[in-house]
Amino acid sequence: MTGATLTLAAVLAATVVSGLLAGVYLLYAHTVMPGLRTLDDRTFVASFAALDRAILNPWFMVLGFLGAPVLTVVSLARTWGQPAAAWVAAALVLHVVAMVVTARVHLPRNDALKAAVDPDALGPAEPAALRTTFGESTWARWNLVRVVTAVAATGGLGWALVLTGRATA
Repeated sequence: MTGATLTLAAVLAATVVSGLLAGVYLLYAHTVMPGLRTLDDRTFVASFAALDRAILNPWFMVLGFLGAPVLTVVSLARTWGQPAAAWVAAALVLHVVAMVVTARVHLPRNDALKAAVDPDALGPAEPAALRTTFGESTWARWNLVRVVTAVAATGGLGWALVLTGRATA
């Protein structure tokens, strides 16, 4: 395999994984959170905690959350000095923004909710208090930032893929 082919493969992999991550964020924005919003407090708390436990798995971590920025770094190294590099660098910045939002906004809320949740042990008023403390609307608003950054990163990587393909043709 030639160096140009490896570069093209790296940018393609980063683009695909970035798109998968954007899809996860988008799915939460248009389906998961609106669906959870309709639930009573006890069911919301238990359901969100269960979803968050389930998403923390190697598939999501490798094929999405960590995979997208890591593959973007690899792509940046492979495209360095080429016109595609600026687009890859922009995508990397966008992925880092999404990771910072996740670390500062989402993870603390998710972890606090999971730590407090034993649905069978919760008293009658506790689910409402947990849901309020969780800050559902704040979580959803900041998730939109992740949607926009991940979709934009995917678009930038897609364009970098076009430029890389032209350079290797």
